[in-house]
Amino acid sequence: MAPVDPHSFTDSTHPLTTHIALTLYFHFPSSTIHATALLTLQTPHTGQLSLDTRSLTIHKILDPETLTPLPFTLSSSEHPINGRHLTVSLNNHSSILILYSTSPSSSALQWLSPPQTFKKIHPFVYTQCQSVHARSVFPCQDTPAARVCYSAKLNVPRQLSAVMSARHCDRRDPVGSDLDGVLTKEATGFGSDLKSLWFEEGRIVEEFVMDQSIPPYLFAFAVGELGFREVGPRTRVYSEAVDGVLDAAAREFAGTEEMIRQAERLFGEYDWERFDLLVLPPSFPYGGMENPRMVFLTPTVIKGDASGAQVVAHELAHSWTGNLITNKNNEHFWLNEGFTTYAERRIVEAVKGEDIAALNVGIGWRGLNEEMERFKDNMEFTKLKNNQEGVDPDDIYSQVPYEKGFQFLWRIERQIGRPAFDEFLKKYIATFKFKSIDTETFLDFLKANVPEIEKEIDLQQWTEGTGIPPDAHEPVSNLYTKIVSLANDFKLGRMPREDEVADWKGQEWELYLENLPKAVEASQVLALDARYRLSESKDYEVKVAFLQLAISSRCRDYYGEVEKTLKEVGRMKYLRPLYSGLVHGAGKDEEKILAKRVFAEARECYHPIAQGVVEAIFAKHV
Repeated sequence: MAPVDPHSFTDSTHPLTTHIALTLYFHFPSSTIHATALLTLQTPHTGQLSLDTRSLTIHKILDPETLTPLPFTLSSSEHPINGRHLTVSLNNHSSILILYSTSPSSSALQWLSPPQTFKKIHPFVYTQCQSVHARSVFPCQDTPAARVCYSAKLNVPRQLSAVMSARHCDRRDPVGSDLDGVLTKEATGFGSDLKSLWFEEGRIVEEFVMDQSIPPYLFAFAVGELGFREVGPRTRVYSEAVDGVLDAAAREFAGTEEMIRQAERLFGEYDWERFDLLVLPPSFPYGGMENPRMVFLTPTVIKGDASGAQVVAHELAHSWTGNLITNKNNEHFWLNEGFTTYAERRIVEAVKGEDIAALNVGIGWRGLNEEMERFKDNMEFTKLKNNQEGVDPDDIYSQVPYEKGFQFLWRIERQIGRPAFDEFLKKYIATFKFKSIDTETFLDFLKANVPEIEKEIDLQQWTEGTGIPPDAHEPVSNLYTKIVSLANDFKLGRMPREDEVADWKGQEWELYLENLPKAVEASQVLALDARYRLSESKDYEVKVAFLQLAISSRCRDYYGEVEKTLKEVGRMKYLRPLYSGLVHGAGKDEEKILAKRVFAEARECYHPIAQGVVEAIFAKHV
């Protein structure tokens, strides 16, 4: 076997899949999907074909031309990271049809019962496939190296609707051709069962097509009682059909079209036609997910002052760096996130101004330095290009590929000047669009297009060295310097005056809190909150930064607010520091009891990926 990815069973000697056609029947009572997947290969193949699966039941695999069964094996045990290895025996086949069902334990899917939704009337389900979870929705070569086009027919209860990272083609009643005539010839078995389910009363079919190739982790859908608001000529914002949520989201993201236009000016034409947004329930584990045509967002980015649009700027930037050009595997994740963080800050600078962009850089700089402390016992993961053999990418997810990657590109920009770097970026995107590449490919392209850059910048230290290189750069701006100075004054016992913070919004407070000492006297925490009510902030970035300070200062007055926050949201950016703060360190018996009780009560409201992250924190510290 010649693997292409430490997190996949995909074999480089086998042809890659170019298209997947899915029929998906959603059975909400059992939290399962009964499905078929028609995989089309680059070239006809004879011999074994390796595919990734996790928590799937494979009923049978057929030759789609003759409907004869194809021999297959599924590894007897599940690899803790990579899942189960599905091997199919082919004889000059260029396509295979897989009949399968998902499991309620699918790591990509979160099934929400009605009480877990905003309206508490209908159920809801959504995917989160990055980094290695598409394999728990359908069998595939689940590596970014294998870009695919796809089509999908989703059979859902009539009162619900669906969105996908694909073009919506139709909403209609089920018809016989949905199952392509393949399963109609089966008298018994799974195919017959699926056929009877497909045509049940009260069902509707939503049909989608994605005819641009994407890595499997960008496959996405959501099914629920959805509504939308128009916010621009190519943007709708969707959420559960709750007027308050939809209206707040529409106000927060009203400037989306201006951001798209600024991004096109910087990086070239937007290639995905639509840029729609879906605000998910609070359990969504990330700030945003850059699924093409349909970005998924946490409701915590709706802050009421349009600053949440900066998360949208990041996901928009992915439309060029990440979605058009993709890291070949997760060991080169910085190619996705470092470029996108750089691109995001250029968009923010163009729309919001240099001071706000500098605040972003400053918050990122603090985050990068904190990650050095987090990984001090395993500095491998402070490298941009790192070794992830035997490592779960969810466990080492961090700000390093984002912020160190950004710093590397910012260093190149300073060396050659912004105009030259902008031309380089446009050429880079045009050269590698719809391709998956690695760090070496980028460095070769850089050296070919910026002669002797390796004599000016230590490229090897930046990409393969640990820690923060000496030529990384803290931002410079009057606002940034003022905030850091006020944070330093706090160490001397002085709180900022009200006139000094009168114009501050969430980002200013976040940067201020991030630059305070990790622990102060409990009385100082209480005094700061008494004056500025940070524990009551509607901006979770501010609230969680303050609660981290309260936990590390052993200010137990706020443990009730910590518990409330951990039960309100499932975004890992907040779960990780709050749970870690409670259980990490000596003399934390009371805090550990609190953390375990809160997790036991909140666990079912978290996405499976977030559940795993919290369990990993407990395994290390409890």
